[in-house]
Amino acid sequence: MRTVTVSDKGQVVIPVEIRRRLGITPGCQLDFSLEGHVIHAEVKRQVTQTTAEDGFGMLVCTRPGKRRLADFDVALAMRETKDDRP
Repeated sequence: MRTVTVSDKGQVVIPVEIRRRLGITPGCQLDFSLEGHVIHAEVKRQVTQTTAEDGFGMLVCTRPGKRRLADFDVALAMRETKDDRP
């Protein structure tokens, strides 16, 4: 059993050994339940960590001509794609 301290905001740090054993990573969700004076926490969803390369090809530009990354506006491209949908 490990003892942790609750912060002013009600936050606690799950000990690293427990996080590793259960595969708890940033973005994971936990379900909490209460039985008497006992709090149960269950890992609801585990998030697979991704890399920048995992997003390769998500945005495709079909416009002709030479393009530079510095000139690319992601928000504008997404709005234009949204407007192109039927």
